[in-house]
Amino acid sequence: MTTTLPLTGKIALVTGGSRSIGAAIALRLAADGAAVAITYNGSPDRAADVVAAIEAVGGKALAIQADAGDPVAVRAAVRQVVADFGAIDILVNNAGIAINAGIEDYDFADYERMLAVNVTGVFVATQEAARAMTAGGRVIHIGSSMARYAAFPTASVYTLTKGAVSGFNRSLARDLGPRGITVNTVLPGPTNTDMNPKDGPVAAIVGQNIAIGRYGEPDEIAAAVAFLARPEAAFITGAEIIADGGLTA
Repeated sequence: MTTTLPLTGKIALVTGGSRSIGAAIALRLAADGAAVAITYNGSPDRAADVVAAIEAVGGKALAIQADAGDPVAVRAAVRQVVADFGAIDILVNNAGIAINAGIEDYDFADYERMLAVNVTGVFVATQEAARAMTAGGRVIHIGSSMARYAAFPTASVYTLTKGAVSGFNRSLARDLGPRGITVNTVLPGPTNTDMNPKDGPVAAIVGQNIAIGRYGEPDEIAAAVAFLARPEAAFITGAEIIADGGLTA
């Protein structure tokens, strides 16, 4: 008996897919049957590892160098996916950065960089992908539970950018809903990543407030994304799934 995987025949693009949550998402979507493209900026070896891991089990994958803060590069990446794979069905806006500092001392260049990657990059990738998507398409943003609960100081600019993603999510669902395209956001809480390891300084501050008593793992965030990408989630749009171990409960 042959079992068809839920995303068989689908084409996915995961921005910032070379490491941590992005890599886990790429691998999970591939495991569910999708052909997966990822973008990366400064991690070519890790991007190659993700592609190799997908291809090793018979999947189709592509890595594209594209700075998420460069609109020209982001547009070109989306167009390359469509040109090489023939379509784009799932866009996961995962690429993001965090540069934390007190507001009084925040460097304006860092502010502009955060907006470029975390907000403008999301807009550009979504706009370009939406032009190519058909009914059944999925746009999935990776936000942050910080948009719901400011768990520690010095992250106001990061939270500003993730709050913008949450607002974009709700209104975009109205724009794309008539075309049969859903738009949703996953809000990870403390997750064991390169940017916020489970034994890092942030963990010492927020760890005691996580209801289940531990950091999340990238695979657990990827599972939420995979659910939203599946056909069963066709009636879910404009929603936010909080995956934070109860931090904001």
